Amino acid sequence: MLTASSVKEAMLQTLSADAIALLKQLIETPSFSREEAHTASLLEAFLQARGISFNRKKNNIWAYNLHFDPAKPTILLNSHHDTVKPNKSWTLDPFVASEADGKLYGLGSNDAGGCLVSLIAAFCYFYDQQNLGYNIVLAATAEEEVSGKEGLEIVVPELPEIAFAIVGEPTEMHLAVAEKGLLVLDCTAKGISGHAAREEGENAIYKALQDIGWVKSYQFPKVSETLGPIKMSVTIINAGTQHNVVPDACTFTIDVRVTDAYTLEEVVQIIRSNISSEVSPRSIRLRPSSIPVDHPIVQAGVSLGRTTYGSPTTSDQALLDCPSLKMGPGHSARSHSADEFIYLHEIKAGIRQYITMLEAVVTKNNPQE
Repeated sequence: MLTASSVKEAMLQTLSADAIALLKQLIETPSFSREEAHTASLLEAFLQARGISFNRKKNNIWAYNLHFDPAKPTILLNSHHDTVKPNKSWTLDPFVASEADGKLYGLGSNDAGGCLVSLIAAFCYFYDQQNLGYNIVLAATAEEEVSGKEGLEIVVPELPEIAFAIVGEPTEMHLAVAEKGLLVLDCTAKGISGHAAREEGENAIYKALQDIGWVKSYQFPKVSETLGPIKMSVTIINAGTQHNVVPDACTFTIDVRVTDAYTLEEVVQIIRSNISSEVSPRSIRLRPSSIPVDHPIVQAGVSLGRTTYGSPTTSDQALLDCPSLKMGPGHSARSHSADEFIYLHEIKAGIRQYITMLEAVVTKNNPQE
């Protein structure tokens, strides 16, 4: 006699098998950032085969649960299907999904294919269930690896208000309850050109070095409880045209990992007030994000023995104006690495944990009632 638990177990086995098969297809279909059209079509075909209606904008795919109710709050499940380009250290073919020793190798397997297919499996599990306390929307988006403007950013305006989001990135299924934002600042120190053999000009490199010294030593007074201090790093510097000319300009770039202790605008103002170089932010889009530790979805993960932490890396969470949790199967250290892989058991466990955590929230009474 079939029991509810045996039916659920059989469904989980099917979902896991389908997820792994989809991931293999995604690996074998190149999807560099801004070139994800073919993987978007694969995702369309996967949903079509299961009778799930979907929407597409550019290379972004999203779908709603069958019994979507506008009166209910909505949960967003999001991950990306673009990848970086493989580095020269690969010893395997990055576009061949190969298995060995319980691992699935291939470009994007860990970042973030395993997360994406696990979230898709969780969405399929809840897709036709009735009487859920929340709606669920799945969004498989593009351009995450380049912080592009035609990925999740153009999908969010199409969605209903989001109560909270789960963003799939490899965290070993631990709970990133906060994430640093990102500021990239292009700076220009200006001098006066002259002949290097004489005491002429004003060397822009020396002026830039004074500013860079400040960047290296400055500590922002306010420190986030979950994300720690803001971190600044000078990552690019350029100056000069030839050996005997004092340069009249020196440009350098500052990578700033911002916390919830300051707004991005406040950080820019503090830097401008302390250095002489001109400061030009590339963007103030990528803001820090967080979710309260006492939020039901976080507590559901804690009850499963998962730990909470603040993440120093930036993801599509930065584009969401709602509480968001970053969590997914795989290990962050494998991302963008040669011979990237994910363990098959990580995908299976990830699907189970996503479903278990969501069940703890969505099967309760509608929180608006």
